[in-house]
Amino acid sequence: MALQVSIGDRLADAASEWGDQRMLDDDEALEQKLEQALLEVEHLASGTTEIEFELEERTLHYAPSDELAELLEEQAERVDADPAAVLELHLELFARTFLPDDSVQPGAGPGAPADDW
Repeated sequence: MALQVSIGDRLADAASEWGDQRMLDDDEALEQKLEQALLEVEHLASGTTEIEFELEERTLHYAPSDELAELLEEQAERVDADPAAVLELHLELFARTFLPDDSVQPGAGPGAPADDW
């Protein structure tokens, strides 16, 4: 299964922020954020730690693992959607992963005093 996924503004904006923090241009930053998000999704579905994809403008071309393809098909069928749309939603969930303002700081989070949040 080969999928084409349109990259939404949330992911593109997060990639731009990621790039600004690392002095990367927007294209390189988007490619890195996509790799992170795809690795997270693939790892959860199949356990894989390596992926290959192509990015043209704001369109991702990706052939998921058999396990992820099966999961995407099942989820797409449940909501009457296309597997590419389901993957797009999953990628959007991971858009802001690894950005400093969205990470939990030491001593913060559930169980920490409210003043530390």
